[in-house]
Order: sequence, then structure tokens, then C-alpha cells
Amino acid sequence: MPLPCGDQKLVQIVDAALAEAARKSGPWLVCRTGCTQCCIGPFPISQLDAERLRAGLRELEASDPAGASLVRKRARRSVARLKAAFPGDPTTGILAEDEAALERFTTFADEEPCPVLDPKTGRCDLYSARPMTCRTFGPPVRSGAEGGLGVCELCYRGASDEQIAACEMVPDPDELEPGLIREAEHATGFKGNTIVAFCLAEEGPANAVRKRKK
Repeated sequence: MPLPCGDQKLVQIVDAALAEAARKSGPWLVCRTGCTQCCIGPFPISQLDAERLRAGLRELEASDPAGASLVRKRARRSVARLKAAFPGDPTTGILAEDEAALERFTTFADEEPCPVLDPKTGRCDLYSARPMTCRTFGPPVRSGAEGGLGVCELCYRGASDEQIAACEMVPDPDELEPGLIREAEHATGFKGNTIVAFCLAEEGPANAVRKRKK
């Protein structure tokens, strides 16, 4: 299924914002290959993120079938470990949005590595197709109802609040992402967030439902 045509533009805008934040941050931003703290523990991804990851996996299959197979195996194993306690629908892989489910997700599978993470190299096997959360993690980004600045706990050590604020990343100033998410949800027939493991497990619940719907 093709990605919404505006996704490439969104990725370019977000990546440019990250590059500018990294330039302003200098040595305070210590993100590097092999630093995998942000790759441990599942996090919500949109259906747009999910479609981008699946497209990235298809590209990997064309260039490195063995590597793509390893990603799928890790995703299937992750789904098998997580589905019993999954705070949502384990048939579709969609996360529930009620307060109790959101509370459960805060402590859900905290030690589970992302299936896209290569455990030997510490690299992301689908880096160019990574979700928006991954593209914005590290630099100061406003979040929450009060719009506070959040940063990776490993970064900006010794920087003052004013210095951190001066490095703020504004990833989507024109708010393109919400509309693209709606497009992806309409195209796929799935509404709501999921996690990386469910969207990439070839035999996982969400993909089994897709196959039945075709």
C-alpha cells in the first residue's frame, strides 16, 4: 500500500529540523550509533509511521533479503512475547485509548527491544523509515498539555534551561502530520496507534487481519 504522497515532504521537514537542532546543540546532543536507550521499550506509533516502516521493510527485502528476514523474525518473536499483556486489541495490534489502558502502557514491556534494532551492531535496520518519535527524540521538543520541553536524559548535561530552550526543535511547524495520519488510517482501514512489533510481524495479528480483508 503506497504511503500518502505528503509523507516524503513531512520527513524532509522533520529531518531538516533535527539537523538544525543538532547544529545549535553541539556537544550537548550526544545521540550516536550504538546508543540504544531510546530503542528499549515499546512506544505508540501512528498508522502513517506503520506504513512507512512496512515500505522500508519492503525496500530492505529487495536489497538485503536476509536482513529483512531477521527483522521479521524479531518482530514475530516480540509479538509472541507481548500479546498476552498487550494494552489493546492483540488481534489488530491497535492500542486501546481508555485511561486504564494508557496507564498500563506506561509500564508495559519496559525491557523489550525494538525489533528493528540490530542487537549486534546497535543500528536501526530501518533507519530511513523510522517513526516520527525516533526522528524527534533527543533534542528539546515541546510536549504535553502544558507544552513543556522534553529532552533525552543523556543529553544537555550541564546546560541551563535557557540554553536548552535555545536548541528547541520544532518538527512539524505547518502541522502536516495529522492530515497524513488520517489519510493513512483511511487507506488501511485501521484507526489508532500501534507498536513497531505488530506492524512488522509478517504473520502478526494486524497483518493477518489485513490479508483476510483483501
